[in-house]
Amino acid sequence: MNLIGIQAFIERETERMFRLGTQVLFSPWISALLYILIFGRIVGARIGEISGVPYIDFVVPGLLMMNISQAAFGHASSALYFNRFLGNITEIITAPLSYFEIMIGFLASSLVRVLVIGGGVYAIALFFTTASIEHFWLFLFYIFSISIVFALAGLIVGLWAEHFEHLAIPGTFIIIPLTFLGGLFNSIHMLPAKLQIFAKLNPFFYFIDGLRYSMIGVSESNRLIGVLLLLFLILLLGSIVWVLFKNGYKLRN
Repeated sequence: MNLIGIQAFIERETERMFRLGTQVLFSPWISALLYILIFGRIVGARIGEISGVPYIDFVVPGLLMMNISQAAFGHASSALYFNRFLGNITEIITAPLSYFEIMIGFLASSLVRVLVIGGGVYAIALFFTTASIEHFWLFLFYIFSISIVFALAGLIVGLWAEHFEHLAIPGTFIIIPLTFLGGLFNSIHMLPAKLQIFAKLNPFFYFIDGLRYSMIGVSESNRLIGVLLLLFLILLLGSIVWVLFKNGYKLRN
């Protein structure tokens, strides 16, 4: 494996991220702070507890999941799209890197952004909640696996997109709506029985619930389903990205 090439690739992509620090980093941190203040403090004071924990503690894992998923997706999709748009993708595919190593470079740089943004959100949460982590290794599994899933999805969109506006479509119409419907601000038991069935068909419900269990020990789903779903999506999306790279889909003019 070309470790030096992968390292150079990661450094190049992360450098671009820090050049856009205000937009890339401070925007999600400010949004997370507002969510915690409004929904955690103001709304939470009226709701009280859910499943025996303060409402604000119940909400924080969902906010963390939303931010890491958007960070991973946004970084991977924009990085690949702009490399295509500027013509730099030719340098990448002709470099002494395999398709798998190129994937690792994009995924690793996405994880850097996830860790920076996620760490900031967690630090903000510490000012208002206990932000505990009851199952540390499970917490890391969900953080990294969720990030990989959305980064792989971002690579697919980065290949598909023809215009910059296309990058925002999945986030606006898929990621954010399914995150809100996946139990970000509410327990699934608050929903009518029929809606609970639909909620359990939402994969984002298992992502949020799994991360919530790893942090505060509260779970409303079958955690095995969530773990298997994440592993399945990593294999499926990873295979799709590798095949697209191998076939040169929108990589060669």
